[in-house]
Amino acid sequence: MNYYRRLKMHFLNYRTTIFITIGVILLIVLSVWGMASLESYYRNITLAQLPITLLVGMVHALVFVYMYMVVLRGGFSKVDKKSVKAREVNVRFADVVGIDEAKEESWEVVQLIMDHARLKQIGGKILRGILMIGPPGCGKTYLAKAIATESGLPFLSMAASEFNEVFVGVGSSRVRTLFNKARGLAYGFGGCIVFIDEIDAIGHSRVFNQFSGAETNTTQNQLLVEMDGLSGRAENIIVIGATNAKEEVLDEALLRPGRFDRKVYIKKPSLKGREEIFKYYFSKVKHEASLDFARLARKAVDRSPADIESVVKESALIATRNKKDAVSLKDVSEAFERIELGVKQKISWTDREKEMTAYHETGHLIVTYLLDPRDDVFKASIIPRKGSLGVVHHTPVEEWHTQDRQSYLARVKSAVAGYVAEKIKFGTTSSGVSQDFRVAMGIAHAMVWNMGMGPSGLVGDYAVIPEEQLSEEVKTKLNQDTQTIIKQSMLEVEDLLKNENQIFERFAHELLTRQELEYDEIEAIFAEYGKVNPRHFQTGSNGPNVLNPGG
Repeated sequence: MNYYRRLKMHFLNYRTTIFITIGVILLIVLSVWGMASLESYYRNITLAQLPITLLVGMVHALVFVYMYMVVLRGGFSKVDKKSVKAREVNVRFADVVGIDEAKEESWEVVQLIMDHARLKQIGGKILRGILMIGPPGCGKTYLAKAIATESGLPFLSMAASEFNEVFVGVGSSRVRTLFNKARGLAYGFGGCIVFIDEIDAIGHSRVFNQFSGAETNTTQNQLLVEMDGLSGRAENIIVIGATNAKEEVLDEALLRPGRFDRKVYIKKPSLKGREEIFKYYFSKVKHEASLDFARLARKAVDRSPADIESVVKESALIATRNKKDAVSLKDVSEAFERIELGVKQKISWTDREKEMTAYHETGHLIVTYLLDPRDDVFKASIIPRKGSLGVVHHTPVEEWHTQDRQSYLARVKSAVAGYVAEKIKFGTTSSGVSQDFRVAMGIAHAMVWNMGMGPSGLVGDYAVIPEEQLSEEVKTKLNQDTQTIIKQSMLEVEDLLKNENQIFERFAHELLTRQELEYDEIEAIFAEYGKVNPRHFQTGSNGPNVLNPGG
């Protein structure tokens, strides 16, 4: 039965080609028969005229086909998409790592697809659509391929932007063409998966006016009809949409049950997920056995699977350039720096600039290390990168999903520490503090205006109130609170750096001498002065929890 359906499917898809081929063969046979019945004189004349006749006929045919496709069949709306068989996609669920919750939800979809016969027996209906929502690089396309592979169905993939054109009606025609192909494949193979990437390009809320949105509206309307509209026959077509945008951006009609029945929320991987991702990608790369994936996972907080893959690939390139046979921890560390901090730049700068930069970064380093309850320093450098003369790179020691007042204040103090350090050492400051002030002012402003964390006790999100409706007294008080946070943070930082003057001078000297300090080197210097990393011991509900943020 399946072979008959597939044969019929191929006939329906290629019936025009079959009829043309049969017609051409008949014409050739009739031509040969007619030529054989002519006298030799007329036969020679006919043969002599045949090349010109064929050339003119071909020109006429090309003109006719062009006009037919453009004027009558919407040639601009052609969708040149071939189906991809499941075995050619070849992405198994075992290859999807680090996003276990989304993987479990997607596996349920696969089981429903594979067992749709039993689902129909009890009166259920197959899912019509799955919407995958999450940040870029977290595996939405990978999951869609895994669903196609595991279910064994043909796979059609398009980016939503491919439907958009300047001509009104072209996008909707492309949607019809895509779903016609999908219906044909579903008829022959029992189902078909249509994957539309970045669906927000055609799925955002429709605009109902005469000046804009006409093409997007018609394209989306056609998509709505194809997913759950009037249809002569219901085929097993599952539409998978993926977007990085917020769910609220999409049109309500697209999100209702019967179209996208299930929403799969994909988040960046947890600590365990990142460790699994490092193991997966390093399983394809020669690496030293001593490589600690748990340590790398802790260093890659807030990274997506694509980010981690990029680190692994970059570390392999670095090892190759260094003529190594296997990737080492040093190569991976350099890969992190290359991606996060940029390429090292060689510039000519004065000793004064270099010295001010060293003390500036030392201020950031000491304050972040000693005062920040969440972030730990894993590298300090005065080698120019990304247009910056120096950098102190820090990362959370574990994942946090909310911020409290203490962590915000610590970030303000870390930001102003460079300014304070320059002021203490040189009695003046440089233009390098401008970006730090931008960060500090932004945090302090949000604390006061949005989160009710100001010292005066004003509570509420004043940013939602139009500024002209706020009294001058309230605005003045809010701005004073912002300044109070900045100035109080600067005083505390100044006291800390003056009290720790020996450490302050030591780190500045080390940076001037060595240019870069790694985490272990930073820890060792603090240990010389009896300073223990305050994040090594975090007290939780089960007592002290020993962490190792840098290793």
